[in-house]
Amino acid sequence: MAALLLRHVGRHCLRAHVNPQLCIRNAVPMGTTAKEEMERFWNKNLGSQRPLSPHLTIYRWPLPMIMSASHRGTGMAMSGVVSLFGLSALFLPWNFETYLEFVKSLYLGPALIYTAKFVLTLPLTYHMFNGIRHLSWDLGKGMKIHQLYQSGVAVLVLTVLCSAGLAAM
Repeated sequence: MAALLLRHVGRHCLRAHVNPQLCIRNAVPMGTTAKEEMERFWNKNLGSQRPLSPHLTIYRWPLPMIMSASHRGTGMAMSGVVSLFGLSALFLPWNFETYLEFVKSLYLGPALIYTAKFVLTLPLTYHMFNGIRHLSWDLGKGMKIHQLYQSGVAVLVLTVLCSAGLAAM
């Protein structure tokens, strides 16, 4: 096998030495470079006037996907806030009543207080109602597409209404 390979290579070298035109006749033209290929690719795509993916006009996150991601986000945010609140209770010099009196002494307007309470209750109520929704999925209820969207809208409406009610207390 090695002898056949050496004989074949030797013949090509001898042909190139004796008559270079024989090697040129058997030569394969070089392909395009990577840069040329990329330019050709982008020119073709830009010339077709198609949007590049992922593009918001093509791919939209469906409501169940957004709500599932925000459920995880509110869970992580609330656990972080609770952890920071617990650590601050350990390391800050005064007790909770002192800080509460300080906030009362700022004489913040009722609109600002209501907004702050609404912002604090919004992730709590959302996480609770969406958690109930996830638990119903675990039971196999509400898994059809139209039911996913209906329950998602119901969770959002209940979240806003309950947060507004809790903030008004």
